[in-house]
Amino acid sequence: MPKPTDIKLHQISRILEVYFDDGSQFHLPCEYLRVFSPSAEVRGHGPGQETLQVGKEDVTITAIEPVGNYAVRLVFSDGHSTGLYSWEVLYELGVHHQGNWRRYLQRLAEAGYQRKVHQQ
Repeated sequence: MPKPTDIKLHQISRILEVYFDDGSQFHLPCEYLRVFSPSAEVRGHGPGQETLQVGKEDVTITAIEPVGNYAVRLVFSDGHSTGLYSWEVLYELGVHHQGNWRRYLQRLAEAGYQRKVHQQ
């Protein structure tokens, strides 16, 4: 599994850049990282127990805390801080970003939630 070589947070654009030792780099929006948090609060304790996260369009990351040599804890502006983002989780979120995001938007639409769109 590739390991991160650098992690940079861009507060204004709300993007977390993650660079890996295999040459991969990902630009992951804070909202995406929040709604795909690996925490039990978001993912549940088993398949089918996920909780759809809504209203996270304006969330930012307020702190990045190292956890050993294997993960970071991301602290979000909405108070969420229980997800540990292992290097594997960050890599998988990067690799599957487009597909995950498409499925998330579909789930929001099915739930009748109108997501607030930001102008960049």
